[in-house]
Amino acid sequence: MALHKGPAKHEERSMSVNPFFGEADPVGGMTEAPPTHRLPDAPLPPTTAYQLVHDELMLDGNSRLNLATFVTTWMEPQAGVLMAECRDKNMIDKDEYPRTAELERRCVAMLADLWHAPDPATVVGCSTTGSSEACMLAGMALKRRWAKRNADRYPGARPNLVMGVNVQVCWDKFCAFWEVEARQVPMEGDRFHLDPQAAAELCDENTIGVVAVLGSTFDGSYEPVAELCAALDALQERTGLDVPVHVDGASGAMVAPFLDEDLVWDFRLPRVASINTSGHKYGLVYPGVGWALWRDKEALPEELVFRVNYLGGEMPTFALNFSRPGAQVAAQYYTFLRLGREGYRAVQQSTRDVALSLAGRIEALGDFRLLTRGDELPVFAFTTADGVTAYDVFDISRRLREGGWLVPAYTFPANREDLSVLRVVCRNGFSHDLADLFVADLTRLLPELRGQQGPATRDKGAATGFHH
Repeated sequence: MALHKGPAKHEERSMSVNPFFGEADPVGGMTEAPPTHRLPDAPLPPTTAYQLVHDELMLDGNSRLNLATFVTTWMEPQAGVLMAECRDKNMIDKDEYPRTAELERRCVAMLADLWHAPDPATVVGCSTTGSSEACMLAGMALKRRWAKRNADRYPGARPNLVMGVNVQVCWDKFCAFWEVEARQVPMEGDRFHLDPQAAAELCDENTIGVVAVLGSTFDGSYEPVAELCAALDALQERTGLDVPVHVDGASGAMVAPFLDEDLVWDFRLPRVASINTSGHKYGLVYPGVGWALWRDKEALPEELVFRVNYLGGEMPTFALNFSRPGAQVAAQYYTFLRLGREGYRAVQQSTRDVALSLAGRIEALGDFRLLTRGDELPVFAFTTADGVTAYDVFDISRRLREGGWLVPAYTFPANREDLSVLRVVCRNGFSHDLADLFVADLTRLLPELRGQQGPATRDKGAATGFHH
């Protein structure tokens, strides 16, 4: 979560209260204008409090037009009702809410089957608040397994984790929080994610694991998990080093099983020890819910597991967060039941179709060059074409925002800092009709942008609120 400082003195102000905010008496809610940065002295009528908060939130962006986020922004009304019915249930209280705990267990079993666990009955898994917590848990398991195997050298030796420079920031946080050296494979040329051989070359006796991303947030591409495992197999044959793989499938783990069934990336690969996904991304659930699964109990050291009372017995738990509502878990189970394999396949195929179509239409405008086309994750990245000097991607992002579209513009990391791109995430609810409106707005902007003397953005860091 973001860290916030207390307000400076000049920020303290009072809110303006409209007479119509009162319930029966139009001025009943106007006895005191509430302050913004300290608790008011007296209560407000509920309608007044609601309207004050509601009006300020109107200035947020429209989530349905947010093409930066991977997070689900639309669910069926029935799912919303179900979530409202469960929002007061605390997921940590397994004994008090045994059916919610049972739905969580069923979701884990469904994912184990979906990801081809050799024996789904031996898989260990849990829900989390999102993929970031799931990644932290997976990283902790990798480190603890390594520490046990190297008890004669640890804590003297410093563990390291190998990954591409394109990983989500939660992996940098894991390395910082748990004192693990981050060894990152840089981008090179038109390769925007991890190279298997380069990753294997970074491994040594202190490597706790390698992270493979099934769906890079930079461009939507899958990392080659099978090739990575093959490179680590060869490394083991040469050196004896046995390095496990964690698949960060935040988005792709809920796309590939339905649209890319022949792609081998999951527990079919013996070297894959654990997988995470975001239920609130292409799992099609409102935020926040994630899932973490381990191949078997050997992949998750027992000393990391805590046991809570559950129906007079014990239930093993593994979490960084504690109190959280059961609503998202209930919504995940609802969605699994509601769609099934065929339903998920239809939804994900629709989003990929929208991505492919939209990418092609943007390319046809002539001003842009595609880096990816949305044929893996329903996500694509593009930049300005060679010869376009009147404007840049940051100008495009800023001007699209004027029409309500939130499209991130950002510069790639080390070795490709020369490349700045726009990225479009196509999610369930972003239809062909909305894509038509997006292309129409983008096309309408181009004549004015082409007439500029040069890019208008001076501070590229401030040009977009999006940061990897």
